[in-house]
Amino acid sequence: MRKLTNRAVSVLIIAALVIIGLNLYILRYIDEGREWAMAFSNLNTDSTGDLMDRNGVVLASLDERGVHFNSDETIRVSNYHVTGDAWGRTSTGLMVNYWGRLQDFSLITGSTNSRTASLTLNIDSRINRAAYYALAGRKGAVLMCNYKTGELLCMVSTPAMDPIDVSAIPEDGAFINRCLSASFTPGSVFKLITAAAVIENIPNIDELSFYCEGEYKVAGVPIICSGEHYTQTFEQALSNSCNVAFSQLAIRLGQDKLLRYVKNLGFVDPQKLDGIPTASGSFPTEFIGDPELGWAGIGQSTDMICPYSLLRFVCAVGNGGVLCEPKLVSDGKEPVKSRYLQESTADKLKQMMAYNAANHYQGSLNFPGLALCAKTGTAELGDGTSHAWFTGFLDDEEHPYAFVVFIERGGGGLSQAGPVANSVLQTAVHG
Repeated sequence: MRKLTNRAVSVLIIAALVIIGLNLYILRYIDEGREWAMAFSNLNTDSTGDLMDRNGVVLASLDERGVHFNSDETIRVSNYHVTGDAWGRTSTGLMVNYWGRLQDFSLITGSTNSRTASLTLNIDSRINRAAYYALAGRKGAVLMCNYKTGELLCMVSTPAMDPIDVSAIPEDGAFINRCLSASFTPGSVFKLITAAAVIENIPNIDELSFYCEGEYKVAGVPIICSGEHYTQTFEQALSNSCNVAFSQLAIRLGQDKLLRYVKNLGFVDPQKLDGIPTASGSFPTEFIGDPELGWAGIGQSTDMICPYSLLRFVCAVGNGGVLCEPKLVSDGKEPVKSRYLQESTADKLKQMMAYNAANHYQGSLNFPGLALCAKTGTAELGDGTSHAWFTGFLDDEEHPYAFVVFIERGGGGLSQAGPVANSVLQTAVHG
């Protein structure tokens, strides 16, 4: 009797394991069946189509023989994080998503149906190539968008890969799209966020002055500035990128209020670009006290932002506070618009950023022929190195372009990221 009982229990256990295993397989099949089928059909497909930039340049194509890329190596490499490769080694590459658009997958039959289609992007491969050359082998990111239409004209991340070179050993970080898939210490570009909060919460801000002798102590903790600016207005403080003034302003706003702005403006939560998820950012959420809040208000402390989130911000500032969500794919639809900032806030920031470019960045010399509104950032990393940032937009009806340039451990924002921005903007405006 005991043997029969043991056998019955064993059978029940085996049956339960089979049922559990079958359920796990079904769940995986539902979740990953398309990928399984695509992996097989990648070698046996009748699907055809092209992935083209806005000017009709074919970046990649698909036919019965497989995936092909542009014959120009520079175009292939500079657009790598846009197209991706046939193996999906970079998560932002459109080839993976594009492949799904060309083939329908049936969960019932487990098979794919081939189709023929083409996809046109808003990307201008000519501008991407200029950005790639301007970064000159450094790790970095360049984004540019038409802030009136949301068309994403440029997205370049370096280092990159040649998608047809299967045997190449990739540089460290080559598969990471620094435009979308990573966050970095922002340094002084974060002062634009603090400035937006100040404009909306300190009504008499233009009547106030700030005194800087290179250091400001909060509860005995020094906050160091890059220079001695003495008496300055709010506008001059942004132009001088004065840590003393902006740490005082952050403390006056308070942590809760500043955190609310950081969240509401999309710097903490991940965003999406045509369905491609972007990296989240960070800002102190637990109580940190005034000294650390002062550092957080100037883009240091534990602050982290994704370059794409910063692009959305400057797009909205350039467009009077209305954000046209950036679009990588040209689909003929109207851009999704939302009120991102108060119009008066955006206008004030535009005025201040134009002042920066004209009076502090020597705009007519360093950015000739460009109606530039901008802000630099030099984010100190505590090891003697710093990230270089340069962001802003053109106040130009014919060329309404917003941009972000980031160079990882690149040094000074104006001296290193500024020339990259100029190169890209000159190509976009003047060819």
